[in-house]
Amino acid sequence: MNEDQIKRLLIEADATAAEPGFSPMTGAGIRSQLRRKRLVRVAVPTTAAAAVTVAAALAALWAASMRTGSPPPQPQRIASPEEQVRQLQMQTETTLKLVRDVLEKDWRERHLASLEAELASIPDPLKEIGRQVDKTAFILVYQADKLYKELNQTESAVRAYKEVIQLFPTNQWADVARERLSQIEQRQINQSGKGVSKCEPRNV
Repeated sequence: MNEDQIKRLLIEADATAAEPGFSPMTGAGIRSQLRRKRLVRVAVPTTAAAAVTVAAALAALWAASMRTGSPPPQPQRIASPEEQVRQLQMQTETTLKLVRDVLEKDWRERHLASLEAELASIPDPLKEIGRQVDKTAFILVYQADKLYKELNQTESAVRAYKEVIQLFPTNQWADVARERLSQIEQRQINQSGKGVSKCEPRNV
């Protein structure tokens, strides 16, 4: 390539190249750029000072924990959903166990109270036997009274009274039977006495 060709290429390049564009600079733009520069100059030292302060505080905490032997405070960890589910399950199982224990205790107490009430409703065997003996002795005395007072069967009545005394000597109706026998004997004595008194004048 000769010199003429080089010149021609330079002329064509100058013709096709666009003029450099410069945006006009206003007063507001200049003030904005100056303000940003001032903020940068202020913010950089402030940020650096804050970083140094935080680092110093962390170093102090670490040194204090090393002196006391306790680990530095750890940030509180948020439980995962799986851990929350496990915790809820454990709380539920504990609550259910407590409910079961309370229900079982209540059932035992009610069952014991029911047994005590059932035992209390059962009559005392000795008292029941005493009532039956008393009832039997009363029936025998009643039958003997009927033989003596209504049917005028004194001998049968005497045997019945003696049977009551023999079978139930300590019963209250045995005392009644003794009283009846005493009355019968007294009546017989009175009747025999009256018979003797009637015969005595004849012998005289």
